[in-house]
Amino acid sequence: MTCVALDIGATKFAAGIVGVGRQVRNVRQIAVPKEGVWDACRELLLGVTGHDPVTAVGIGAAGPVDARSGTTSPLNIPEWSSGFALVDAVRELFPGAVVRLAVDGACLALAEYHIGGLRGVRDGLAMTVSSGIGGGIISDGKVALGRTGNAGHVGHIVVPGSRDHCGCGGIGCVEAVASGMSSVRWARDHGWTGRSGIELAQAAHGGDAIALAALERAGTALGQAISSAAALLDIDRVVIGGGFAESGEPLWNPMRAAIAEHARLGFLHDLRVVPSQIDHGATLVGAAVLATEYEAEQA
Repeated sequence: MTCVALDIGATKFAAGIVGVGRQVRNVRQIAVPKEGVWDACRELLLGVTGHDPVTAVGIGAAGPVDARSGTTSPLNIPEWSSGFALVDAVRELFPGAVVRLAVDGACLALAEYHIGGLRGVRDGLAMTVSSGIGGGIISDGKVALGRTGNAGHVGHIVVPGSRDHCGCGGIGCVEAVASGMSSVRWARDHGWTGRSGIELAQAAHGGDAIALAALERAGTALGQAISSAAALLDIDRVVIGGGFAESGEPLWNPMRAAIAEHARLGFLHDLRVVPSQIDHGATLVGAAVLATEYEAEQA
């Protein structure tokens, strides 16, 4: 029996075999091509599985997704923007396999619940802050998928006062303010000359005024969005991962200050916001849980 996990990200695809103890092995990843996206994904999956019979495939995909029809429409993959029937394509590749699809944030939440910072937590939120912002919800010990599989899309909570245009077509989404890409864009518009979120964080730690302002702006927006989500969902822990989340105090201090300012309801006094301890492959682990254990989780 072989369980395959597939992570459809905005800039890269990753796949691996998940075995005993939810350990991911034989992981491979590729950059998302501009053309022939499914062909590249197909070759990735075949390269990971070889000749082993595949019994289950779990897919965590950048959203939006439609779990009912098995389609995904990632905002940053133009070839799939009108909806690609990913589940049907995977079933054709692995006939007879169980194939389940959810937004990548839900898979992240499953991974954090089983092996990460949400262990033992009945109600929590997992977030990724990277080139974009996503999330997944654990409610009463179960992952919340929602009507279409998109529950937990916290990147599109609107933050106060923002008129930044988001890739989703909306205005003021926290992703448009606080993601790594958005923060770099804002910093460059204000005279900074770097090009990546890593460089921006390094510049902030070095005392660069524009970089510090960009991370303060991002952290404040994140704290506002987290406060809103926590009040709505009645959660007591938020776990945050992703490359841009590793920017350290210049991002986390204003985020925590904003949470202290806005999360004032009595039932939020125990709210904890902590960094993820899962180094890599969280979406893959969660996708495997989705494929092999989801029905038991919901029982």
